[in-house]
Amino acid sequence: MEVFKMEFNVTRDGLTLAGIYEPAPKPNGTIAILMHGFTGNRGYTTTELLPQLAQRLRATGVGTVRFDFNGHGHSDGEFANMTVANEIADAQAILTAVQTRLAPKQINLLGHSQGGVVASMLAGYYPDLIHKLVLMAPAATLKDDAIAGHTRGLVYDPRHIPAQLPMDNGKVLGGFYLRTAQLLPIYETAQNFTGPVCLIHGDADRIVAYQASQRYDDVYQNSTFHLIPGASHRLDGAARTTVLQLATNFISN
Repeated sequence: MEVFKMEFNVTRDGLTLAGIYEPAPKPNGTIAILMHGFTGNRGYTTTELLPQLAQRLRATGVGTVRFDFNGHGHSDGEFANMTVANEIADAQAILTAVQTRLAPKQINLLGHSQGGVVASMLAGYYPDLIHKLVLMAPAATLKDDAIAGHTRGLVYDPRHIPAQLPMDNGKVLGGFYLRTAQLLPIYETAQNFTGPVCLIHGDADRIVAYQASQRYDDVYQNSTFHLIPGASHRLDGAARTTVLQLATNFISN
């Protein structure tokens, strides 16, 4: 069945962020904003996590908005200029647009990997606007990695970070990303959100240790932590069905 989709582009500081709005066939007044991870995108094929989540959520009456962060996918900007801080600014611009254009009764945030960090911090800044939060393999270890001097295969002196670091995938990571990552108040900001939180992580995650989600679970007042046996960072394979079910049930109930 073809899903009705609507372009949902947002401008933030002169950059156009490429978004898509997929309303539910029988809307219940809730909109979920979905956020992708580091070097990822909003999902352009039906086998990817965010489009699959969107499909499941719409079936329960929840409309979805997903978008490419700056320097990713079809959005403006250079990847080398991306930081967690300006991804939070991206997400804030999307949140404001959802509020003003769609005027939902409730707004939920779902984030995977670095998108989980962004979602957690945005919810901390807007605890009065966000209803529920789903963090899937949230990459809060990006701060520890930056402090230690190793990030996604890159090795560098954490006290003398170069302006740019070439990555294996052909992209260039900006040194400012790492400098700001070292000082991010991730958990301190996240814990300001006191609504319901669903944490999902795989015990076979080789990119982000599941202890990151355990620590979120420790600082949140109203969270549930699901450790998925054998699941990797991508939460794919046999684990995907479980992840989709956990997230959808949590949002729709």
